Amino acid sequence: MFANGLTYLAIPGPSVMPDRVLRAMHRPAPNIYTGELHDVTRSLFPDLKAVAGTKHDVAIYIANGHGVWEAALSNVIAEGDTVLVLATGRFCVGWGEMADSLGAQVETIDFGDSDAVDLAQVEAALKADTGGKIKAILTVLVDTSTGVLNDIKGLRGVLDKVGHDALLMCDCIASLGCDEFQMDEWGVDITVAASQKGLMTPPGIGFVWFNDKADRVRGDMKRVSRYWDWRPRASGEEYWQFFDGTAPTHHLYGLREALDMIKEEGLSNIWARHEGLAKAIWAAIDAWSLDGPLAINVADVAQRSRAVTSLRLDEGQGDALRAWCEDAMGVTLGIGLGRTPASAFFRLGHMGHVNGHMVLGFLGTIDAGLKALGIAHGKGALEAASAVLADLAGAQPRIARADNSIDKCCG
Repeated sequence: MFANGLTYLAIPGPSVMPDRVLRAMHRPAPNIYTGELHDVTRSLFPDLKAVAGTKHDVAIYIANGHGVWEAALSNVIAEGDTVLVLATGRFCVGWGEMADSLGAQVETIDFGDSDAVDLAQVEAALKADTGGKIKAILTVLVDTSTGVLNDIKGLRGVLDKVGHDALLMCDCIASLGCDEFQMDEWGVDITVAASQKGLMTPPGIGFVWFNDKADRVRGDMKRVSRYWDWRPRASGEEYWQFFDGTAPTHHLYGLREALDMIKEEGLSNIWARHEGLAKAIWAAIDAWSLDGPLAINVADVAQRSRAVTSLRLDEGQGDALRAWCEDAMGVTLGIGLGRTPASAFFRLGHMGHVNGHMVLGFLGTIDAGLKALGIAHGKGALEAASAVLADLAGAQPRIARADNSIDKCCG
């Protein structure tokens, strides 16, 4: 009965789509050969670069995250090349599997499901590679399955310290526009992301950012798939080259509106908003965890994403809680993807178009679900979360917007 009405999607992507984005997409199909669509498309590139913190190039693909995994690899990894996968959950493992399917030799260091990349282990592996066999390091800023946040800037420091020439390739699909990321400042050579999370646009388009070093490697490749080749997509000398065919018309209009929203709020404010909301969520979890089986997946606060949180209950309880929240209250929580037992885990997406009352709403629903299902839990979760938000917001919550463009945050 209480699920009747507007539902809420608290999964870690696709995220909640803003009404502004949906309205921008609700329009007849445009002319793809000339006119407004061409201007809208070209306007996206500088803002996409700013969101990633780069002055280098970006290519747009009609693809999901797995598609841009393959696109990035296809431009710089030849059959027989070695890549080093730094696994902190299911998704970096998946990127390595993609590399394997393309004929690469894949070496993996598995750091488990609850800890970030250990830089000392990476340093040892790179020092041992005296012949420079490793052509690229595949890592994630945040693994969506675990909520682990990695130190990408630290990885660049290790590469520089060892003097290794491998490309640093980073998956930011779960976290771009949520957790801080600075491609150029942190020394990332290739970044991949997709539209449906922090960029607040429906699934269907993905992005590969690449610097000059990566493009030089691309230039030395004997063969690059025409469809995945990033060079014509980044330059777009003729409009059709941006997409190697028909443009994803309505996604482009939606993305334009989403980037406008990001510019209006400012990336520094967006990162602060995600930080504060995550702290409120963690405060509620800390209270629930005082009594009963509920536990957060990542113990170290510094290694937690501000965009997605993975939680564990006893076997079967995660599935039961998710079903109750959706069926009884209209709130959908994320499945325990890639975890064992999957029925014990669930995930919270708090990325992109999300604010204080949304977070307090789904926390309240979880609290009610724990009570309804008789799952033991500590008390005071909602009080703890609301206290965090009250403290952070203060008595005068209005945020000045001046000088908070994405260019000033990331240029």
